[in-house]
Amino acid sequence: MGRLVYTSIASFDGYVADADGSFDWAGPDDEVHAFVNDLERPVGTYLCGRGLYETMVYWETAPTDDPSGSVLDDYARIWQTAHKIVYSGTLAQVASARTRVEASFDPEQVRAMVASSVADVSVGGPRLAAVALLAGIVEEIRLFLVPVIIGSGTRALPEGLRTGLELLDERRFAGGTVFVRYAVRSGQ
Repeated sequence: MGRLVYTSIASFDGYVADADGSFDWAGPDDEVHAFVNDLERPVGTYLCGRGLYETMVYWETAPTDDPSGSVLDDYARIWQTAHKIVYSGTLAQVASARTRVEASFDPEQVRAMVASSVADVSVGGPRLAAVALLAGIVEEIRLFLVPVIIGSGTRALPEGLRTGLELLDERRFAGGTVFVRYAVRSGQ
């Protein structure tokens, strides 16, 4: 059975984008990117909102033929082989294979999909993840904390969320990024 996981890169003060919507400070170096790739490899399906999808669809046509086996090529292959569900009331067409559009996010439908999945399912983007987190269906939160404080913007975790967490893993990277992985304890 798969798990519903939320993975995000965030500033040290908990934002995924600044007040202008920029996340130029969040680009992972090769060490972090290789680690991300290993985390994402078991994901069979990505759930994302329109905004995240439009950012990530770049990977659909990104090169995968670098003979040195770059982390970027590796991630492109991971994205291209996964299924994607885009939750949007406005997106009419998708530009990637293995992708479908759903008009709305139904937590119970997602819970059933995850329960029947043999691979992990990833919910991405802070707004869509907020719906899943507040509905209590996310089983694991993975955050990459970048050593920068941006002061305001789009929060990685939703306001009003209260839940217990169990630390499963952590790692420090040479560039100062810190990874933390928590199981979500329901009922707290």
